[in-house]
Amino acid sequence: MALFVTLFVLIILFFLNVPISFALIGSSFVYFMFNDNFSSMVLIQRMVGGVESYPLLAIVFFVAAGVLMNYTGITQRMLNFANVITGHLPGGMAKVNVVLSTMMGGLSGSNIADAAMQSKVLVPEMEKRGYSKGFATALTAASSLITPIIPPGIALIMYGYVGNVSIGKLFLAGVIPGIVLCLLMLVLVDLIARKRGYEVNLNAKRPKVKEVVIASKDAILAILLPVIIIGGIRFGIFSPTEAGAIAVLYALFLGLLVFRKLKFSELIQALIETVYTAASILIIIAAGSAFAWILTLEQVPQKLTEFVTSFVSNPYMFLLVVMIFLLIVGMFIEGNVALIILTPLFMPMLMQYGIDPVHFGIFFILCLSIGTITPPLGTIMFTTCAITGAKIEEFMKEILPFYLVLIIAAIIVAFFPAISMWLPTVLF
Repeated sequence: MALFVTLFVLIILFFLNVPISFALIGSSFVYFMFNDNFSSMVLIQRMVGGVESYPLLAIVFFVAAGVLMNYTGITQRMLNFANVITGHLPGGMAKVNVVLSTMMGGLSGSNIADAAMQSKVLVPEMEKRGYSKGFATALTAASSLITPIIPPGIALIMYGYVGNVSIGKLFLAGVIPGIVLCLLMLVLVDLIARKRGYEVNLNAKRPKVKEVVIASKDAILAILLPVIIIGGIRFGIFSPTEAGAIAVLYALFLGLLVFRKLKFSELIQALIETVYTAASILIIIAAGSAFAWILTLEQVPQKLTEFVTSFVSNPYMFLLVVMIFLLIVGMFIEGNVALIILTPLFMPMLMQYGIDPVHFGIFFILCLSIGTITPPLGTIMFTTCAITGAKIEEFMKEILPFYLVLIIAAIIVAFFPAISMWLPTVLF
């Protein structure tokens, strides 16, 4: 009875547009009000316990590193590098958008941060070059979904923490799927550009070797960051949490000593942005941890496992069912919240089907990310449209081909585990 009332209150709060974290806290509080075995103080204890964890410091550190990178001028250098290697191709600026998202995934770790930055920087430039606002906005939103699975994606850290899965292996597992998704989007962009005549200049000159070297020289220090993180974790030099601290020191090193672009006032502003971003993530984790504890207490994961396994016996069919479920869930629930709540529910099922939790994590995060560009509550959709001024109807029309590519990528990751598991298997 208490669980039923809790879920009912949660749904009502969702429809009332109450912020996700407060909806979870409010519904969890209702559970304790209807349950005489626990006092409401347990709610506070579970929330505090949910964020009182050393591995979660990695989120704060990587958020800080991503924010600091934006103030060092490294984003502009990476944009110039992406422009040199793809700018001369059909749909050049659109391809720059995709390549930049892939490279920025190793810096920001956040798809919202990536989408917001590129909406401000690239979309106006794409419009000047003849791209429609709807297409430029949809492309920016879709390409930002590469970010969560590229190390050090914040979603990878959250999934690893909640599911007790190696974060180092998750970082490695996301590299090849991220590259595959990048290539699929580049092919789609090329087809659309040729069909619509976006920057189709047959006489465009290929960049000279000297130009590529100069551009890569400016961007190489930023590109090295993911390499340093993965290499350090693989060889046991530091843990994923310590890697976050290294990333912050590296960003400060670039901003203060190498490029000398980071002013004291900008450093303060970067720290303030870090506090706001990290706090919004951590309060969701705290609320989600308390709610997940309630579900576990009521044995919801075990009951769901029994129910699902009684109908679905094949692991691949299970993954297809999960994908459809996650695509629907992503339409209504913010990705980080779904990650916190659903991870404990799926873990027992993975053991039943013999699915590696590292492989599932990449698939899981990719499917949830697709929901961020889907109405009615797609966070990336609203973020990009708010910044660029694109209409939702126009956005939805242009996002459909990218939606198809993302689903194909999710199916490829699901049915070919070697794509995500090869690097972790070889290096660990």
